[in-house]
Amino acid sequence: MRTNNTASPFLLTGFPGMEKAHHWISIPLVMAYISILLGNGTLLFLIRDDYTLHEPMYYFLAMLAATDLGVTLVTMPTVLGVLWFNHREIARGPCFSQAYFIHTLSIVESGVLLAMAYDRFIAIRSPLRYTSILTNTRVVRIGMGVLTRAGLSIMPIIIRLHWFPYCRSHVLSHAFCLHQDVIKLACADITFNRLYPVVVVFAMVLLDFLIIFFSYILILKTVMGIASGEERAKALNTCVSHICCILVFYITVVGLTFIHRFGKHAPHVVHITMSYIYFLFPPFMNPIIYSIKTKQIQSGILRLFSLPCSKASL
Repeated sequence: MRTNNTASPFLLTGFPGMEKAHHWISIPLVMAYISILLGNGTLLFLIRDDYTLHEPMYYFLAMLAATDLGVTLVTMPTVLGVLWFNHREIARGPCFSQAYFIHTLSIVESGVLLAMAYDRFIAIRSPLRYTSILTNTRVVRIGMGVLTRAGLSIMPIIIRLHWFPYCRSHVLSHAFCLHQDVIKLACADITFNRLYPVVVVFAMVLLDFLIIFFSYILILKTVMGIASGEERAKALNTCVSHICCILVFYITVVGLTFIHRFGKHAPHVVHITMSYIYFLFPPFMNPIIYSIKTKQIQSGILRLFSLPCSKASL
């Protein structure tokens, strides 16, 4: 199948029927965008700068923060271009690249949450062997494995997008490119591109969740065997932040999937809003969760913001 090089670019969509309100709609999105950049950027700076945070748990947290930043930086520029300047055109190459990074980073986030569950599993089930099992080398290998798994799994469907002819409408459903949007415009056999993502979701995202779920069953079993109530509470408290991030991520995944599969008669604005929640809510919440529930992060933030104040007082 030959590539259709002469086709016009795709057209992104903001909030249909609400174009006059685009500038107002952009206000909460920009506020969330800035919060995500500041929150995740602060986490990355603290983990890099504070040697007391140079531990496997915080390395995985840094991976989560970097992934959240990546998703937001890939998605929001075209969103703001549509809402602020009505810049709707996007060429094939940039569109397919954006779709690749959006879907890849979503798989990466699931893999990082699984890695963080493994970290908590080792810390509670085998605390004396924690440092010998989760060495820096192994943490790097886990991170590279998560990234490679996601990147390779998404590549086949994105490569095929380059070879499809697009003879239908070139209008996409969102202000960013998604694989499921693009294939609807293709005039070709898209069976592989419809079935393969389902396999990826079941083989990776769902499997990650099941492994996380069973790991926490074993963690809970171990914690319940601890004689001291204070020690049990302390052990469980180290997992609270991770559990909250898991719930935030997978609830939004389920919500988006439910809307796409069973909300065909719902207004289009509902689908668009749910997509923004999926891409912005986890990156927005994760730094807040860890800032509230992790004392080391709290201390680092206090030191970070007290330093300029102390200099100013001098």
